[in-house]
Amino acid sequence: MTNDARFEDGEEEPLRLKALDADDLAILSAAVQDSVFPIGEMRWQKPWRRFALLLNRFRWEDADAAKSTGRPVERVQSVLAIEDVQNVVSQGIDRSDSDMVLSLLSVTFEPGEDGMGRVLLTLAGDGAIGVDVEALEVTLRDVTRPYRAVSGKVPEHGD
Repeated sequence: MTNDARFEDGEEEPLRLKALDADDLAILSAAVQDSVFPIGEMRWQKPWRRFALLLNRFRWEDADAAKSTGRPVERVQSVLAIEDVQNVVSQGIDRSDSDMVLSLLSVTFEPGEDGMGRVLLTLAGDGAIGVDVEALEVTLRDVTRPYRAVSGKVPEHGD
């Protein structure tokens, strides 16, 4: 008899997710909800057809364990990369303000024809980034060790 892996077994392992369909993307979106990033950490790498963000991701997967053990909640730096990019558009973002910090609320996919579509990054404050892709392929990879969240609090959303 084999034992299934428990979520707690991977507590210090970096998160690595790949989304190839809308169901995968919903899971990835939940992991990046309330991530923050300076506007200067967005890159469209046109020759490689990749759009990437360096995020300060809230560790939702660890929040309950932190609360139950009385330790601080954590964030971790992560790279969110979107592949097969054809175009990137944005609205509600002043790209000339290099000090602006953006907050990511969700990542969704608006399908088009023949597998093409738009990955939509919805930001707090009515901002959005649309990434037109040939096919859905989004990855999330933690690139640092977790660190104590500066606020010390779990992000909240007012009604």
